[in-house]
Amino acid sequence: MSILFTHAYYLSDDPKEQKIMKPYPPLGLLYVSAYLLSKDIPNDVFDSTFYSQSMQLDFILEKKPKVISIYTNLMTKIEVVKLIKKLKTQTYGFPKIILGGPDVTFNLENYLKTGADFLIIGEGEETTHELYTAIMANGDFSAVAGIAYLENGIVVKNPERTKFKELDELPLPNRDAIPNEKYLETWKNNHGESSMTISTQRGCPYTCKWCSTAVYGQSYRRRPPHLVAQEMKMLKDKYNPDAIWFVDDVFTISHKWLTAFHEEVVRQGAQIRFECITRAERLNDEILRLLKEAGCFRIWIGAESGSQKIIDAMDRRVDINHVKKMIQNTNALGIETGTFIMVGYPGEKETDILQTIQYLKEADPTHYTITIAYPIKGTSLYTEIENQITNKPDWETSTDREIDFKRNYTRKYYDYAVSKVVNEVEFHREWKKKHRPDIAKMLKLKIKSVLASSLMLINR
Repeated sequence: MSILFTHAYYLSDDPKEQKIMKPYPPLGLLYVSAYLLSKDIPNDVFDSTFYSQSMQLDFILEKKPKVISIYTNLMTKIEVVKLIKKLKTQTYGFPKIILGGPDVTFNLENYLKTGADFLIIGEGEETTHELYTAIMANGDFSAVAGIAYLENGIVVKNPERTKFKELDELPLPNRDAIPNEKYLETWKNNHGESSMTISTQRGCPYTCKWCSTAVYGQSYRRRPPHLVAQEMKMLKDKYNPDAIWFVDDVFTISHKWLTAFHEEVVRQGAQIRFECITRAERLNDEILRLLKEAGCFRIWIGAESGSQKIIDAMDRRVDINHVKKMIQNTNALGIETGTFIMVGYPGEKETDILQTIQYLKEADPTHYTITIAYPIKGTSLYTEIENQITNKPDWETSTDREIDFKRNYTRKYYDYAVSKVVNEVEFHREWKKKHRPDIAKMLKLKIKSVLASSLMLINR
């Protein structure tokens, strides 16, 4: 076949993920692959997740594709660059390299100068189809909307492509092209249950300053509820996963859509346990009831901070007290909860971190994740701190996570702040257990918290 889709994530090379072991397939690539199949363009997919780069290169050498389309994001960028440089040699016949994904939009020149021939900006289905057709016909690329390329060493960026208005036009992702059994087994062996992913929407209408909208834009487009239920039923019958993860940014934006989704899931017998992400103001008691009846067992409710000052600085447009109430109400209904926390956001002080600790204690989410804020190029946060960047490492060998900027305290301070938050919250959880708390564990957590506080003071 003349076109191959791949990426550059290798689970065996990721020590952090090897501890977590919750891999998900490259859904975006599978959508583009399926779209080309619907246009009678056969293609290969090499999902690198469970394989090495050498195995990937052997596969490419065997298939000898004329075009290789690679998905890239800020976490896989370093490996993608290495892969491009190896592919652009006589060994592999100098294939045309197409890159797509959220990281290319604001790094056009960087990616093109690594050896990529074309970049796809935004949604990939129609653009990849038109670009591939033009490549194979030695045609004119200037008419292909949504791409960037070099011409005489100068970056050419074609006009933006109009986004899909009706997502029911999209075929289901080409899941047959990947080793689904490896994903299911990995989840089952490490967590006792398997999980698969479904996408129901594109775009997000909200304006959080740290969030990238590079691919789908600040929009809201949704697949019809009956088609989502059909996909759930298909996965249930064909793969029998224990759970589904809806990858949408805000699953409950439209209450009308969610009501219809609930009806279709019940009508089609498509119930599978699922988890989703949403915002607190898009939840209420009725929506929680519908979610539970449809199979929802866990809801991630965004907060990012326990300080209203920081939430407002992020342009989150939500009341922290309402977030707390919705987490508590969700818990009370027997649905697990999760929340996301970020420390080190511009303007954050120690009082804000203490408010975050108190918020987590009172809201009591089942799960929470915590990271140190970092600026992704193209976001409002990046624009705000661009003139205050204190560490900007080499682009090819680093990610945006390594960019640092002037904050109220040092980067080390926030490393220890993460430790303080976690140990304080876990101490509180142990202390309030209904059964006899583990005193030794509590003592260990409190010592770690005190140590983190001392190191925060030293590294202010």
